[in-house]
Amino acid sequence: MELPVRDGWFRETCSLWPGQAMSLQVEEVLHHHKSAFQEILVFKSKTYGNVLVLDGLIQCTERDEFSYQEMIANLPLCSHPNPKKVLIIGGGDGGVLREVVKHPSVESVVQCEIDEEVINVSKQYLPGMAVGYSSPKLTLHVGDGFQFMKQNQDAFDVIITDSSDPVGPAESLFKESYYQLMKTALREGGILCCQGEKMFHV
Repeated sequence: MELPVRDGWFRETCSLWPGQAMSLQVEEVLHHHKSAFQEILVFKSKTYGNVLVLDGLIQCTERDEFSYQEMIANLPLCSHPNPKKVLIIGGGDGGVLREVVKHPSVESVVQCEIDEEVINVSKQYLPGMAVGYSSPKLTLHVGDGFQFMKQNQDAFDVIITDSSDPVGPAESLFKESYYQLMKTALREGGILCCQGEKMFHV
């Protein structure tokens, strides 16, 4: 497996956003391997701290991850009058979980992450995000979120989908069948919030 770093730089390109690229200077490659689901890369960048990359796409950086995690977690939780039971689909880096367990009304959080290796890598290299994994509110389910929700209907006040972009293992999380399944897993008055990529095309 070829290391996606050239001349000391990581460069992200993707067909989802043609005509542009994101480049970060690499100080040190910390981790690189292929899991059963995807290619996982963690590197220490020159200006953004440690960076998690899945299948060539940047998932988060230590410098600015809070702006994403706080929005996707706090908006649905603060919009619900009394969110007690929360389900997180994806979110293996732990950032959304970190924010959810801060809420005093939240009694229990179930996280479904299909790739346990993302969790383990994040605990090692992104400890500021993965701190939520130590919360007693958490029940961690390593496996398919689809199957979990089929077995847990009318169960959650808030569902947060913190997926990677709609390519690879997360592609199914952007289809109508997934949204229909989330609706049946929500309690009456429940709220869902999803990572939606970009909502328009240039």
